Amino acid sequence: QVQVVESGGGLVQPGGSLRLSCTASGFAFSRLRMSWYRQAPGKERELVASITPVSSTNYGDSMKGRFTISRDNTLNTVYLQMNNLNPEDTAVYYCRASTPFGMEYWGKGTLVTVSS
Repeated sequence: QVQVVESGGGLVQPGGSLRLSCTASGFAFSRLRMSWYRQAPGKERELVASITPVSSTNYGDSMKGRFTISRDNTLNTVYLQMNNLNPEDTAVYYCRASTPFGMEYWGKGTLVTVSS
């Protein structure tokens, strides 16, 4: 069983920045594909960014150029740096760990609120 825990959410003003962290344990972290998703009220969950075990990255269209995903395998942690935030980025952000065998594990989410 893989345990996934997000942190770093909170309230930020429009134009501000925030960094989310996600740790995963119970499996060799370096072999996990890690992804961030978000779900805004009344909307479907959408991909924010993902990073493979060899650090290839992929971003949702509305996040390109503003968000950066990275990983530190020594700390079993993946980060999501979010810059130039706007109210449309308000959502619960979820971290997902995917094993090479196709198993997926989700965290409980962390709330990001962008508001003045």
